[in-house]
Amino acid sequence: MKKIVLFCVFLLSLGCKQHQEPDTTEIPYQWKVIEVTATAYNSLPNQTTRIHPNIAAWGDTLRPGDKCIAVSRDLLKNGLTHNTRVKLDNFEGIYLVKDKMNKRWKNRIDIYMGQDVKKALQWGKRKLKIKYIVPTDSIQEP
Repeated sequence: MKKIVLFCVFLLSLGCKQHQEPDTTEIPYQWKVIEVTATAYNSLPNQTTRIHPNIAAWGDTLRPGDKCIAVSRDLLKNGLTHNTRVKLDNFEGIYLVKDKMNKRWKNRIDIYMGQDVKKALQWGKRKLKIKYIVPTDSIQEP
């Protein structure tokens, strides 16, 4: 019985290791800076999808308090893809790209503000510098 329990614990520990975030300390990276138009959004049916307003474009579940942004689709080719780490001027901490905006928007981000509509409206629309991290080998010269 002890051997079975130990074997199960061993198998569970192997499974957990498969889901850990990859170690990026060995990958050379660089912070890029761009200026974008920034707006805010909430996880409400009239601002997202009517059926699942908390589900982002890549399938992530957004919760109030999460530090997430949506990006216009033209920014995807610049390296702002799913789970890219982003620093926003005048905001503390690191934000993650978790959502994509409608195709009509260009050079734009949407800052996730949970269900706080008043806060999102107060933010409005502003020009903002952002820094985001990309692997050095992925940077393409124009």
